[in-house]
Amino acid sequence: MFFCILFNYTILRDTKDVLVVTAKGSSAEIIPFLKTWVNLPMAVGFMLLYTKLANVLSKQALFYTVIVPFIAFFGAFGFVLYPLSNYIHPEAFADKLLNVLGPRFLGPLAIMRIWTFCLFYVMAELWGSVVISVLFWGFANQITTIDEAKRFYPLFGLGANVALIFSGRTVKYFSNLRKNLGPGVDGWAISLKGMMSIVVLMGFAICLCYWWVNAYVPLPTRSKKKKEKPKMTTMESLKFLVSSRYIRDLATLVVAYGISINLVEVTWKSKLKAQFPSPNEYSAFMGDFSTATGIATFTMMLLSQFIFEKYGWGVAAKITPTVLLLTGVGFFSLILFGGPLVPTLAQFGMTPLLAAVYVGALQNIFSKSAKYSLFDPCKEMAYIPLDEDTKVKGKAAIDVVCNPLGKSGGALIQQFMILTFGSLANSTPYLGGILLVIVLAWLAAAKSLDTQFTALRREEELEKEMERAAVKIPVVSQEAGNDSLPSGTAVDSTMGGLSEPSKPHKN
Repeated sequence: MFFCILFNYTILRDTKDVLVVTAKGSSAEIIPFLKTWVNLPMAVGFMLLYTKLANVLSKQALFYTVIVPFIAFFGAFGFVLYPLSNYIHPEAFADKLLNVLGPRFLGPLAIMRIWTFCLFYVMAELWGSVVISVLFWGFANQITTIDEAKRFYPLFGLGANVALIFSGRTVKYFSNLRKNLGPGVDGWAISLKGMMSIVVLMGFAICLCYWWVNAYVPLPTRSKKKKEKPKMTTMESLKFLVSSRYIRDLATLVVAYGISINLVEVTWKSKLKAQFPSPNEYSAFMGDFSTATGIATFTMMLLSQFIFEKYGWGVAAKITPTVLLLTGVGFFSLILFGGPLVPTLAQFGMTPLLAAVYVGALQNIFSKSAKYSLFDPCKEMAYIPLDEDTKVKGKAAIDVVCNPLGKSGGALIQQFMILTFGSLANSTPYLGGILLVIVLAWLAAAKSLDTQFTALRREEELEKEMERAAVKIPVVSQEAGNDSLPSGTAVDSTMGGLSEPSKPHKN
């Protein structure tokens, strides 16, 4: 399942950037506006809908209800929306407005000008936060224990990153296919049809795997201590999540990752467009970039099992911010102080721009590989000790809203900088300073979460021990049983196990 989901995500991610960045009348500066004003509202809307659906549908019905519209949209985009884009994009109207409002409004106006591409961009982003984080990891957390997770979560990633390598090659193949077509043929339309057909087939493969696991695989039983919480309304769920320190720390991790990767990535993509202005060159470079990310992540995955075994959750959670900080410093230094390095770089046949593109690519490759091999497994393990309701709703809130919130946070900072200083290039020094502050907050949240996670694990292990003891000791009567147990714990005489008292679950 993970292979198919990530295979699709890589194709979608590489395609969405090429579509919106290289479209006529658009540029990399559209991305911050898209992430804030289109992506974030849609993500919040999705989370509210998902929380409502989670109260009425079974887990399996919920899975299919969420994934099928995605598959339908991507199929429709390749075969209907893109071929019709010349007829349904308001080009002339956007040009008129641009003349009135001036070039500063290029970003917001481009969203209206190429609205179908922007919709594709948002759906591709949501595929990342919804299908990977909520559907796949939610399912994985439901069927694995913490000890299994330490062994298998890095391995899930290992299989999935083979997908990155393959899909990077697929994107590259379709980029090269476009080169060999005759004049007057719209290469994009042909390669989009091919890529979207693959995405739809993979989508059906995901559904098939999910159905098979549910139908034929015996799932593990959970410790009985998790009490069913009463059903909460959407607002109550949100209040409950905000009041939990554990969830707040987890949210900080996700938001900080989103902001910091975004601050570097958009600066890097603007340099990338300057270096590779044509869609084909840009797309071919992104294909190579995905393959390199896959190989780096594959290596990191092998290391990550050793890191979890030897150093534990706390150290693993702190590696990603540290990597981001060190490589970020290198990238921003090269952009700001590239001048004196010109003669040195010229000996290697490079300009400061090309060097910045490569260092930015390395920064992205290392950050993404640390994210897939350490940050994601750490974040997912942190959900396992929580009770079912907090797990489902906390996950939807964090992965669907905090994920884009982090990205839009980074994007809002950039919009403010673009509007204040005139361009991304002028605001680079300030972005570097902001990056430092955010990574330090991230490290602090990881430290706090480590303490709470360890405490929750101990508590769960203790309760399992007590459950085993309770099975061995026959309970004669409820009163007698209660005397022999620690205060505040009630015996469930029907189960022969322990159920937790009705105090709220400790955060």
